[in-house]
Amino acid sequence: MVTRVTGSLEDTSSLEALVKNAAAVVHCAGTVRGATQQQFDRVNVEGVRRLLRVLENRNTSARLLTLSSLAAREPQLSYYAASKYKGEQVLINEAGKVSWLALRPPAVYGPGDRELLPLFRFMARGIAPLPGSPQARFSMVFVADLADAVLAWLRCEHFNSGVYTIDDGTAGGYNWLEVRAIVARLCQRPVRTVRIPAWLLDVAAHVNRAASRLLGYAPMLTPEKLRELRHPDWVCDSNKFIEQTGWKPAVQLEEGLRLTPGWPGYRPEPVN
Repeated sequence: MVTRVTGSLEDTSSLEALVKNAAAVVHCAGTVRGATQQQFDRVNVEGVRRLLRVLENRNTSARLLTLSSLAAREPQLSYYAASKYKGEQVLINEAGKVSWLALRPPAVYGPGDRELLPLFRFMARGIAPLPGSPQARFSMVFVADLADAVLAWLRCEHFNSGVYTIDDGTAGGYNWLEVRAIVARLCQRPVRTVRIPAWLLDVAAHVNRAASRLLGYAPMLTPEKLRELRHPDWVCDSNKFIEQTGWKPAVQLEEGLRLTPGWPGYRPEPVN
């Protein structure tokens, strides 16, 4: 039976109702858009702290998993990365008797994705825009594998509290040239790489942030986000998490894109 609890991370009473009689809590809430450090910290840091305090105050044995981000490995790059890192530090320094795990996935894609899918749609038209070096490397994980990783943690009787990374099992991750080749195969057409001038992205990011402050919306493309996109190494592995839980990824990028609806490379049936 599913019981819905309406509330927010700033509402202590709803958090108390949420964790009542819980054996485990999976904290997926977070913000990926914002123009200031305060906007990110309000959710990604203070939200973790409030939830942790509720768990401790109820004297419950419930354990906690929070979805962090691989960006937390480089907190100096962006407000978002810093907020995810600080959220992890809350757990490290304040968890007390609560058993916890902070999971750092890399780029997550698949059904329901709203951030990476527009890029794949654009590439399916024959153009692969590159915000940084074509040789920059990054890990990825299919959303169903991420969900299975959480389930593996829930089934795990014993684990060591700490920060863990997961990926799709591709050693060394991917670069944009490899992604371009995968999209070309799935869409059965050539895809050409186009470097976006750095100054053009810089101008767009600064204009976007200034406009967001005037109009009151939370932007995705900011100067800080560009530093994330241009970072040359977002490669990770799942070894530590696998040792703790026995989980293993099942889907790598080509199959995952084939199973992702909403773009021309979608192939719900196996390809012979």
